[in-house]
Amino acid sequence: MAKLDIINVPDPILKTTSTPVDRVDGDVRKLLDDMLETMYAAPGIGLAAIQVAVAKRMIVLDTAGEDDEKKPLFLVNPEVTWESEERSVYSEGCLSVPEHYADVERPASVRVKYLDYNGEMQEGLMDGLTATCVQHEIDHLNGVVFIDYLSKLKRNMIVKKVQKAQKDSVVL
Repeated sequence: MAKLDIINVPDPILKTTSTPVDRVDGDVRKLLDDMLETMYAAPGIGLAAIQVAVAKRMIVLDTAGEDDEKKPLFLVNPEVTWESEERSVYSEGCLSVPEHYADVERPASVRVKYLDYNGEMQEGLMDGLTATCVQHEIDHLNGVVFIDYLSKLKRNMIVKKVQKAQKDSVVL
């Protein structure tokens, strides 16, 4: 496995709509494994392939607590097939928007259809943090970053802060 580079806003790649994966094969599984390693190292609870500059509809997530057993989920071509009317608000963060958080309202529960690590069709009901996380990552596959839900002023402020932090971290 290899740790991949995560791209940050305002990289235009993050606005790309990802394309479906034809089939889950060894190359796809290797990328999923590398994405999982990258997510854990960051550390984070979700990562979409587009965040590592691969425009394919693939996400990994693990919302298990720090002291809990890891329970990674691999979702290829994920699609929300149902969402609850009940809403929930979470303070969301993003590995592509480091150290910035904002409240985002989403459906509290969703049913998601996807191919798993072995290419088998799965469908699952997700709620709580897992529902929020899977919706956040599916947004990435559609070219949407969580700060797109904020006002233009807040969004621009966050992007400028991320850019400044990147410039400040470059060693000359």
